[in-house]
Amino acid sequence: MSDPTEGDRGGASDPESDEDPDVPSEAVLDELFATIESRKEELPEGSYTASLFTHEKGENAVLEKIGEETTEAILAAKDDDREELTYESADLVYHLLVLFAMKDLDVDDLREELRDRF
Repeated sequence: MSDPTEGDRGGASDPESDEDPDVPSEAVLDELFATIESRKEELPEGSYTASLFTHEKGENAVLEKIGEETTEAILAAKDDDREELTYESADLVYHLLVLFAMKDLDVDDLREELRDRF
């Protein structure tokens, strides 16, 4: 799977892509999280995801990205730009999942929390 935010929009993809075009939509978050966990373990050179785990700022690097992507999503929503809102929301979710991996949480933890709120 490509790192979704390699640089900015249209940036280079991760050289060791695990992307599977046959992954059903309902499994995309699980597949993305599995890729994030893989990058955390293997730390492949050239991987944007791996760089977040090894950044000199530590977890602050991903926290800053979450703040940036949140602001961009808010602005896109304010401008009624559905395409940009979708794009920035995907970046936000990606960086949130990286933070989950850093904190030894996973998609199931998120599912359980959401399920408990019903």
